[in-house]
Amino acid sequence: MTNAPGLNLPRFDGRTNLREDVAASIRAALVTGTMQPGELYSAPRLAEQFGVSATPVREALLDLVTEGHFEVVRNKGFRVRRLSSAELDDLAEVRLFLEPPGMAAAARSAVDPGIAAAIEALRPLAHRIVDYARDGDLLAYIAADTEFHVEFLAVHGNVQLVDLVRDLRTRSRLFGLEKLKESGALSVLAEEHIRMVDLGAAARADSLESLTREHIGHVRKEWADSHLESDG
Repeated sequence: MTNAPGLNLPRFDGRTNLREDVAASIRAALVTGTMQPGELYSAPRLAEQFGVSATPVREALLDLVTEGHFEVVRNKGFRVRRLSSAELDDLAEVRLFLEPPGMAAAARSAVDPGIAAAIEALRPLAHRIVDYARDGDLLAYIAADTEFHVEFLAVHGNVQLVDLVRDLRTRSRLFGLEKLKESGALSVLAEEHIRMVDLGAAARADSLESLTREHIGHVRKEWADSHLESDG
């Protein structure tokens, strides 16, 4: 069983919304590949790392079981599920059905100065994403990346769309970030967020839709590597 303290997880002692905080942190560790497929974790050991009791950690892990990230191993703990290539393809395909048109719809509304201003307000967050990529802070990068995309889609005003995309993002895993960081490619990808703000605020819907499709394509083509389970 994996020794939880080696994961470099944050401490949440003193926090009030422990279940959600723990779940968000574990999701980030999964997405970046810090917690590997096939590895087994116990709630008490993870709780020691987080500085909280085992109860909110166990509740968070059960939530992640529901999301498809873990499976319960009776009397042992929780094992990280392996995503197959087909599963990741399916998730990426659904995102392609939803996100590019949603971003384009927000951009089309930017002929309204108020909508354009709402998109422009995302620019500081886009720059933070670039900073996180440059500094190699992968957990902060993933959190900011998700926040950026759901907030951009929220400009369109479709709450159901925002909830669906957030759920799809929590179920995806972006392996290979460490390699992209080392090569400098992550910073290039991060800068696409700034371009998205440029295009959205300028109401260039078609160009934004194309860029968003390319951006999501990185999830499957460049960020998924040998950690994935073979379909054969």
